[in-house]
Amino acid sequence: MRLAHKGAEHRLAELQAEIVALIKTFPHLRSSRSTPRKRKPMSPAARKAASERMKKYWAARRKARRA
Repeated sequence: MRLAHKGAEHRLAELQAEIVALIKTFPHLRSSRSTPRKRKPMSPAARKAASERMKKYWAARRKARRA
């Protein structure tokens, strides 16, 4: 078990070094990964419209499945 732990620590160090090398080579990767995509909140009217569209969509799927 001790050897497995040592091996895992060594592999983790290798991977961390590889990440550092990749970020040095491709610095734009760091910024794109750390910025989460933000969505606009939906208005109640937009939510209702989306709900109606999905109800129609699923009704059509159920109807096609029965036929």
